Amino acid sequence: MKVTNMTFKEGSQFKIRIKPKDDCASFAINIGHDSDNVALHLNPRFDSGGDVNTIVFNSLSGGSWGDEAKEGNFPFVRGEECKFYINFNMEQFYITLPDGSMLNFPNRLGDVKYKFFDVSGDARIVGIKIK
Repeated sequence: MKVTNMTFKEGSQFKIRIKPKDDCASFAINIGHDSDNVALHLNPRFDSGGDVNTIVFNSLSGGSWGDEAKEGNFPFVRGEECKFYINFNMEQFYITLPDGSMLNFPNRLGDVKYKFFDVSGDARIVGIKIK
């Protein structure tokens, strides 16, 4: 699913409910300006790209990927719905994972408003809400 004309700005909270497929290898949530300029790439990997039960974070600027960051806390279960909460400011994204733990990732694009949202991979969106 791709949304290209939303308003997600500093101070808002983005709530995403996703259900990974029973055989999910990985899925990705992307937030940014467009598919070549992604401020937050959040990629839980059950078993993909040589990573097992790892969350990979990155950003994409002008079509070029930055340096990956990896997180070993992996509160996901194939086939079970999960919720994320995402907030951000000019410096950081603040991600609340399904188990309630929080992670930060730098806002490498440094903007305070994004309009692009995309979910790809072996999962389906159950619901999204921005407030």
